[in-house]
Amino acid sequence: SLKGEKGNMAAELSDPTENEDLQIISTGNTELDKKIADGLPMGSLTLIEGENDTGKSILTQQIIWGAMRQGLSVDLFTTENTSRSFIKQMESMSLDISEYFAWGYIRVFPLHVAGFEWKKEEMEGILARLVAHIRNSKSPVAIIDSLTLFTKYTQTDTILEFFTSCKTLVDQGKTILVTLHTYAFEEDTLVRIRSICDAHLFMKKDLFGDKYVMVMEAVKVRGARKTIGNLLMFEVHPGYGMKVIPMSFARI
Repeated sequence: SLKGEKGNMAAELSDPTENEDLQIISTGNTELDKKIADGLPMGSLTLIEGENDTGKSILTQQIIWGAMRQGLSVDLFTTENTSRSFIKQMESMSLDISEYFAWGYIRVFPLHVAGFEWKKEEMEGILARLVAHIRNSKSPVAIIDSLTLFTKYTQTDTILEFFTSCKTLVDQGKTILVTLHTYAFEEDTLVRIRSICDAHLFMKKDLFGDKYVMVMEAVKVRGARKTIGNLLMFEVHPGYGMKVIPMSFARI
């Protein structure tokens, strides 16, 4: 029955407000966790940076899965997906979040509508409204994937103010992840953004044998409980998900 199903979900998913002693978000992938000190610290601002098709969204989806499994609710602001395409992408990685979505443990807010052209007038103030939404939301975790759309219409000072505001929110207990494309920012701006963030994960593609694989470099994880690993290589297989390649076999 519907009542029984809800009871089962309630047993599996704890109330996020009851996770006050939770210190990290596990990704749900043991090998990935090892490279980022067992997971991302709660109450932190994480930057996930890289070029196109380097696995930024895949990494955020894995982190979302880990948060769901720990009973944490998540707000996802995405310029990359609709709610339907997001759920399908998760399913293709063998991460079925349909029940979590149905019961509101993850809310998806698409920021890019087909057929609608963003203009400066519409973009002005949107980052401030995004910060206000995260502040007022009951969800302890917020993910912005990606920030690149905003750079075409937003001044650098506004972008930096956004990251500073996010840092204030994490000091108040929120956990925020932001993805961005390296090419969209001047190097000086990137340096300043990286310094504001508590964690910095850099994504790239590299040649492994006769094929390209995705590489994650954990540049820093502030407040990590143990020394972080440096590089993680992985592939994504439809129907299987993220497959970590042991570094003993890697030659980068």
